[in-house]
Amino acid sequence: MTETAAVPARPKGPGFPEFVSLIAMMMALNALAIDVMLPALPAIGTALGVVTENSRQWVITAYLLGFGVAQIVYGPLADRYGRKPVLMAGLSLYILFSVIAAFAPTFEALILARVGSGIGAAALRVLAVSIVRDRYSGRTMARVMSLSFLVFLGVPILAPTLGQLILYVAPWPWIFGVLAVAGGAFMIWAAIRLPETLHREDRLPIQVDRIAAAFRVALTDRRSMGYTLAMTAMTGALFGFINSSQQIFFDVFNEPELFTIFFGLMAGGVAIASLLNARLVEQLGSRWISHSALLGFIAVSVIHLAVIFSGHEAIWTFVVLQGLVMFCFGLIVGNFGSMAMEAMGHIAGTASSVQGFIGTTAGSMMGFFIGQQFNGTVAPFAIGVTVCGCLALAAVLFAERGQLFRARKLDRPVTV
Repeated sequence: MTETAAVPARPKGPGFPEFVSLIAMMMALNALAIDVMLPALPAIGTALGVVTENSRQWVITAYLLGFGVAQIVYGPLADRYGRKPVLMAGLSLYILFSVIAAFAPTFEALILARVGSGIGAAALRVLAVSIVRDRYSGRTMARVMSLSFLVFLGVPILAPTLGQLILYVAPWPWIFGVLAVAGGAFMIWAAIRLPETLHREDRLPIQVDRIAAAFRVALTDRRSMGYTLAMTAMTGALFGFINSSQQIFFDVFNEPELFTIFFGLMAGGVAIASLLNARLVEQLGSRWISHSALLGFIAVSVIHLAVIFSGHEAIWTFVVLQGLVMFCFGLIVGNFGSMAMEAMGHIAGTASSVQGFIGTTAGSMMGFFIGQQFNGTVAPFAIGVTVCGCLALAAVLFAERGQLFRARKLDRPVTV
């Protein structure tokens, strides 16, 4: 019998482009659940008897609160049982509660279903960061996150238009049906193509002392917490925009038909910035890019305030200046997220959950507070965004001990 030459086994799992697309879709399902329903908020309020317009913002905020709080649980579970089983469990909740929301008979029932959807989606956020950190670190990790963020940002650009198209042909509950279908489609894709990235020997037992120690590391590492707080402030600015945007276009500028178009243009600024960041981050470094962009974010926000209080605000000034703010935002978020995880590789799942819990929960409340100040003008929103930018700068200065643009030596990681 003649021997047959051995054929090298093909590596398991997706290649780089598909891996980036998988991570992007994990994040995109979250963005879809927020932005697709923005055009439907008036219809939801009318159908379910919501009298106060600002109260409709709870449809967004309830989801974000569930999304933020649940992240603290998924990290330890992912470090113990692996990434994929936890991802499948979170997707199941996302799909289930999207279906329940579609049949909600009251506004209160809808809000509870939105909390449940957010709890399921929290797994996507934690697992996206953890899976990338399992495979990459440093500037390469920042590049992967930036490319994923680019694909993910196609959703905020298109989601309001998708929501409007759904409303043209079907009542508002079908928006939640689309979320359930999208979650199911991704679940099948991930089940087939996404491998387990946490090696069995690296899994950590669920022990109170160990988890407490891991939380302590994530909460006391200066860089981890500094950039987490900076991301919290940036998240507050973003959610303030999401909560306020529909009312600004409908009530301030009286241009409801332009809402989806201009929302897409402004979100497109983030997409362009993310593509630019992915191309430049390995050459220029995440600090130089993100710190410069943060200063630009604050400067444009201050200019916007000057335009508003000088009485020259118009729809075109809002779109242009907020588009520039969103462009700066796109150069910031992926880099801040990767820098927050630099020393957290040994507890990536737990650290990601701690950072996500703080960033999303506190950021959503900041954004909700900004949205609730809406008084028929753009001024409260613009003030809130400017304050968020200044808070983010203070957090970065804390993380880097007062030094911008250059990396300082990492604090020594603590083994838990």
